[in-house]
Order: sequence, then structure tokens, then C-alpha cells
Amino acid sequence: MKIDIVSDTVCPWCLIGKRKLEEALKQRPDLDVEITWHPFQLHPDMPLEGADRKEFTAKKFGSAERAKELYQNVANAGSAVGLDFAFSEIKRAPNTLNSHRVIRWADGAGLQNEVVEILFRKFFMDGEDLGDVEVLVSAADEAGMDGELVRELLASDRDMELVSKEDQQAREMGVSGVPFFILDNKYALSGAQDSSAFLQVFDKIEAELTQDPAAI
Repeated sequence: MKIDIVSDTVCPWCLIGKRKLEEALKQRPDLDVEITWHPFQLHPDMPLEGADRKEFTAKKFGSAERAKELYQNVANAGSAVGLDFAFSEIKRAPNTLNSHRVIRWADGAGLQNEVVEILFRKFFMDGEDLGDVEVLVSAADEAGMDGELVRELLASDRDMELVSKEDQQAREMGVSGVPFFILDNKYALSGAQDSSAFLQVFDKIEAELTQDPAAI
């Protein structure tokens, strides 16, 4: 079963959605699943050097108090799936283009899931700046990629246009928020759906395959 996930590395709901998908997959260990991550920039106009997070979130949500309230709601949702978000540790709101380039390269090494998980941890739990090349190289190294090669590629414009184009294609397809899950190129789930929603789609796909074994 093919699962495509449209996500951003600074999207807490994307990490929550990842955990809920993982919970569903644990209940269906029989499934042979291929997961591919695709880019979506929640803030494509963010300067490459990023911005002060407190100022950015206060402006985005109308006030620092409103931002704090909203992120507490996210933290509560995260706790329900075993996540300990440390939003107060995050000092910079990064431009995520380079993090998506690293995820793209990780696909070729068969390490996408590992890199995505590490990037989420570095940002949401460790408060590291995903716009910092050293942070990205460290994530690639930890996942088992060639960190020095990643450093060289980040110094170039390799795949910048491709990542931006894939982001735009997702928007043209109707994706306006993330996470967005596409299962077997046929069924879509938007948002951090509960594991039960994934299980229902798994069952539907398997039922269709049983009715038509020749179906792809």
C-alpha cells in the first residue's frame, strides 16, 4: 500500500498525524506499506534567514497571548499521542525549503522516515533552527546519510526549483493545509486524523483488492 504524505517540518499537527498513522499501522502489521513524504511550506514567504518566533507567531495569530493559547491546545493534543512539545524552546521560525530538500534526498537513500522524524524532534523538542545548515547536516548524519554530501548540496541550488514545484502542485491539487495523506493514489485524509480513520481506509482498500485481485 502506497501512502503519500504532504507535510511541513514546522507543522506540529503533521507530527501528531504521523503518530496517529503509526498507531494505525501497528494495528495492521500485515500491511506492506511504502511511505513517501512530499513538501508543503506553510510560510513560503518566510525570509531564508527565518524570523524571531515570538514576533512571528504573535503577528500570525493576532497576539502573543492568542498564540500561547493555540499552542497549548496543540501541546495537549500532542500529549495524547505521547509527544512532549517544547514550544518555549523554539527561538526561530525557519524557512523550511532546505529541510524539504534534505527530505527529498533522503528518499534516494531509503531514509525519508528517519530524516523526517529527526527533523521533527530537533525542531519541536530540542528547539533547533531548521534553517541552519549545520542542524540539517546533523539530522542527515544521524539518519545515516552522507552529511558532507548533504552540506555540499545545500550550498548549491540543487532541487530548489523541484521542491517549490512539488509544493505548488500540491496546492493546485487542492491541498490547502497539512498534514494531507493520500492512500493508494485514491483516498485522501486531511489533517491529523485518528487512527480509526486510517484503519477504515485500509479496510476499504483491502476489500477492493479482494473483489478485484488484478487492481493496483
